[in-house]
Amino acid sequence: MPVTAGRFELLIRQRLGALSRTLPPARAGDVTSVHQARVATRRLREALPLIARGSSLQKHRRRVRRLTRALGPVRELDVALLTLDEFDGTQGTAPSRSGRQGTAPSRSGQQAEVPRAGVLSLQQAIRQERTRLQVDMRRTIDRTRLPKLSEKLVAAARKRDKEGPGRRTVDPKQLAAARDRAARRAERLRIKIESAAAIYLADRLHEVRIAAKKLRYALEIVRDLSRSRATARILTLKRAQDLLGRIHDLEVLIARTRAIQGSPNAPTLRVSADMDLLVRRLETECRRLHGRYIAMRAPLLTICDHVSGVRTSRRGEPAA
Repeated sequence: MPVTAGRFELLIRQRLGALSRTLPPARAGDVTSVHQARVATRRLREALPLIARGSSLQKHRRRVRRLTRALGPVRELDVALLTLDEFDGTQGTAPSRSGRQGTAPSRSGQQAEVPRAGVLSLQQAIRQERTRLQVDMRRTIDRTRLPKLSEKLVAAARKRDKEGPGRRTVDPKQLAAARDRAARRAERLRIKIESAAAIYLADRLHEVRIAAKKLRYALEIVRDLSRSRATARILTLKRAQDLLGRIHDLEVLIARTRAIQGSPNAPTLRVSADMDLLVRRLETECRRLHGRYIAMRAPLLTICDHVSGVRTSRRGEPAA
């Protein structure tokens, strides 16, 4: 990375670097890298409006979004398999949605009541689907031509840096624009939280998760531009994102199980009954996790209040 790189160039290079490191192993099918590459595309997309405008911005967004969408279905299947590993009980630990290690449920717990035949049948069907989707993912990665895209984005970032007061000093107007974007993300998160209320509605909880994730990435940009070390709000958003992500993953697995049961290649009645029991366990876990989310609503709304107020507060105050 050039020593003389400006703020926007550094920001873009950091995000491109993460994508460049994780995309080759993701293409090869590495589970962790698929997740990390997808996160890298989302962080990059959040930064694009700071360096590009108009048709150029839309063009870059479409290219990066295609990568996100290609990685997404494979990632969902990976998470489904990791979840089924927990119920199968063949591993001592199973990676969580964020990639960290988490303790798998005990065989003496409720997961031990799920017959293994249903789990194995689901695992086989999902692995076959992952193999098919990985072909599409590889094709999209190959067509992206990341080196050429990186060159264009770095050039755009350098141009934005030249518009500021200096390479190492961020323009107050540019920082204000990043904070305004974060404020809009915070306002949207508040709307989604209030819309979801305190009842269990999977679709609305999924919208809360997406809004929290976008606010988190926006605050990361504000933190990088302002060189703030404050991370408490970002970490709270990440915890909420992981929790809601877990609920979403379980809901996706429930839907996939029901689809397999109703497909032309449906399992035997006995195995289908095993799957019914698995679905009930998954639904119970979703409700338990929802209770934890309800306890997080107040802290999330407090973050929304703080970030939304940045536009009317003094500009020197950190927003993350």
